[in-house]
Amino acid sequence: MFQRSSLMIAIAALAMFVPVCAGAQEYPIKPITLIIPWPAGGSTDLTMRAIAESASKVLGQPIAIDNKAGGSGTVGPATMAASAKPDGYTIAQLPMGVFRLPLMQEVPWDPSKDFTYIIHLSGYTFGVTTSAEGPFKTWQDVVDYAKANPGKVTYATPGVGTSPHVGMEQIAMLAGIKLTAVPFKGGAETNAAVLGQHTMLQADATGWRPLVDAGKLRLLMVWTASRSPNFPDAPTLKELGYPVVYDSPFGIAGPKGMDPKIVAKLHDAFKKALDDPAVVATLSKYDMVPNYKNSEDYKKFVVEVTESERKVIDALGLGKKN
Repeated sequence: MFQRSSLMIAIAALAMFVPVCAGAQEYPIKPITLIIPWPAGGSTDLTMRAIAESASKVLGQPIAIDNKAGGSGTVGPATMAASAKPDGYTIAQLPMGVFRLPLMQEVPWDPSKDFTYIIHLSGYTFGVTTSAEGPFKTWQDVVDYAKANPGKVTYATPGVGTSPHVGMEQIAMLAGIKLTAVPFKGGAETNAAVLGQHTMLQADATGWRPLVDAGKLRLLMVWTASRSPNFPDAPTLKELGYPVVYDSPFGIAGPKGMDPKIVAKLHDAFKKALDDPAVVATLSKYDMVPNYKNSEDYKKFVVEVTESERKVIDALGLGKKN
């Protein structure tokens, strides 16, 4: 009787143990949710959808997109960090604002503790556009007008603390002018703002490309290291005399505490997606250059970029007051 009881206990214990061990091996067994912290239709949304579709084929499960905009791209990742289980079924695109905003104000997350970094993917081509019907033909026109009318030049950005916002403020500082930022939730809204001349300028990623191609918006500059092959007539910041480059690289992360085996499966699937010709074509369409880093290198990058951003934020006087 004792031996039979011991055997039954052992079998029961094994039955409980096997599913736990098998979880990482069987993952994924259901659809995965990818949070994109920007509205649908922008350049980030469109490229991340292409990447997710390719990765889903490798994983054997669909990846559902959840557009959770707000907070300069931080609401989605912050919500995931606070409430999602670390089981690999909820992950998010992480924009630079996740690392930058804690330097500017009190937030309920800590980039060094609250995320599991999976893979670093790419970066943006940012540019400054204006209505084709507006008065500005070049960036120098903007500078001249702003010097004569301090604070009257308005520009749309996807939010306070985003790279377009911080980048424009640094450019304004270097140019000796004062601009007025008008925050929105993402590229669709910033496009509408400058197209309707509700703001005089727009600083954002290449979600504006169709409007530039159609001749409705005028591209005054790009923030890349060299001229974009898609916009060869648009000068870079360096060509305009500003020794800076902004590409706001981004990646994918999950909540803290994820199983390393699950992280590895997600990493490998998204790494393969970067080599997919369809993804390469989509990235090229929106001037996004692959910028791959594995999970460990991504974690190291977070430490480095946070310190780098701290210096810029402090120089601009945007740091939070202790």
